[in-house]
Amino acid sequence: QVQVVESGGGLVQPGGSLRLSCAASGNIFRLYATGWYRQAPGKQRELVATITNSDSTNYADSVKGRFTISRDNAKKMVYLQMNNLQPEDTADYYCNLNYKRWSYSTATTTWGQGTQVTVSS
Repeated sequence: QVQVVESGGGLVQPGGSLRLSCAASGNIFRLYATGWYRQAPGKQRELVATITNSDSTNYADSVKGRFTISRDNAKKMVYLQMNNLQPEDTADYYCNLNYKRWSYSTATTTWGQGTQVTVSS
């Protein structure tokens, strides 16, 4: 059984910073591409950042220069450092993992339950 748990969300003022963490556990042989997504109230879910197992990264235009995604394969952790946060960054943030399980020939994906980020004065 694979579990994905996000943490680190909260309330911050504009210009502040937060570091989100995504912890994976269970039957995981190897992590492949991983990413962070967000969904604001009344809006569709959008991609924030992705990182491959070779550390190639990709960011949404709205967060380039402010957010940094990273990973620790030994700990099966994925992080999102968010700097200079703005009100438009307010949303529920979700971690998505693509991975291969022991004794399975193909890869699969799992979503976390999300962590809330609110940016307000």
